[in-house]
Amino acid sequence: MKDDQLTPGRRVLLRAAAVLGLGATAGCMGTGGPAAPGPSGSAGAPAGGPQAAARPLKPSAYRLQPFAGAGPQRAARALPRVRTAPILRMAGRDRSMVLTFDDGPDPRYTPDILRTLRRHDVRAMFFVCGEMAVDNKDLLREMADDGHLIGNHTWDHPLLPRMNRTLMRAQIERTCDVIEDATGEAPSWFRAPYGAWNRNAFQLGAELGMEPLAWTVDTLDWTEPGAETIVRRVRAGAGPGVVVLSHDAGGDRSGSVAALHTYLPELLDSGYRITVPSPAMA
Repeated sequence: MKDDQLTPGRRVLLRAAAVLGLGATAGCMGTGGPAAPGPSGSAGAPAGGPQAAARPLKPSAYRLQPFAGAGPQRAARALPRVRTAPILRMAGRDRSMVLTFDDGPDPRYTPDILRTLRRHDVRAMFFVCGEMAVDNKDLLREMADDGHLIGNHTWDHPLLPRMNRTLMRAQIERTCDVIEDATGEAPSWFRAPYGAWNRNAFQLGAELGMEPLAWTVDTLDWTEPGAETIVRRVRAGAGPGVVVLSHDAGGDRSGSVAALHTYLPELLDSGYRITVPSPAMA
């Protein structure tokens, strides 16, 4: 027998040693290595074939889920119920009112509105359009730092009932992403452009964690009637729980800015408290 020839017994011994060596190597690697193709014995593992690379989730897939990792987990946000009509005014009998501004932020008008609100130490709501917000994230951060609520007013102000569900979701979701990216918080309130709601709008808003808010008093400032007319409409509609609609973008809003300078101190002097809603007030 030549030296390089192996008897059957020696072949068996060498094969056994090789098997033992592979087992030891696998034990050192732990579970970090890829699983061999074929049926898996552990629950939840793939049944066979190479494992696909994990794809990062879109923000919409994890927005309302708790984050895992080191440190305390953030609890998932409770979803609101799906409504069949928007909220028109805040509950309660005290002399509280809510001021809301739509379509911005616009660097020509929003900063002046923010300064006026800051001067009187009151909080308001801004329903922003994504196409305006994405280029003015500094104003979103200023709103959040001052304690104002930032709501979702879709991406570019479409008439939602004319859209299918997929396009509507994109309009709402993209704006949520811009707000959350700028402020670190997803919006809790949604307002349909033109006040035009349908079942899909209510459902998608609720799925993204937002309550639908409309208004009680429409200043019609988008028609640019002048500051005096806007002030007169706010005075006439003032009352407990009232939600006032104005605009800080979408046209010449100098009248809206000037009107706020007049009616805000008047409301405060009359005993009204200008506040922002919480889900419990809805």
